[in-house]
Amino acid sequence: MNWYFEVLNKYAVFNGRARRKEYWFFVLFNVLISLLLSIADGLTGTLNPLTGVGVLGGVYMIAIMIPSIAVAVRRLHDTGRSGWWLLISLIPIVGGLVLLYFLVLDSDPESNEYGECPKNNEYSA
Repeated sequence: MNWYFEVLNKYAVFNGRARRKEYWFFVLFNVLISLLLSIADGLTGTLNPLTGVGVLGGVYMIAIMIPSIAVAVRRLHDTGRSGWWLLISLIPIVGGLVLLYFLVLDSDPESNEYGECPKNNEYSA
């Protein structure tokens, strides 16, 4: 849960690097929170069956949009790529797969133009 709050503390920080652990734990907690909010929307009757999004889930998605983009950009920086590579996901199917590949790559072990390797700066694995 600390990884989730760490990303939220860096709400709109697009510079620097983010480890795989930071990115994927943030994604995991986003999925879990979204599922819980969908259940709550369904129970309260605020779920729109046409879109599959309810009031609580919609507000959460809007609130978490900027930190989600920011951590993805920092994750791309960690692999030595520009944040602009995020736009490759606009290419149907292939773009999403290429982006997923970039996001699962290990950190660049050396310092790069985006900063020091975050693995070297952390005491926990």
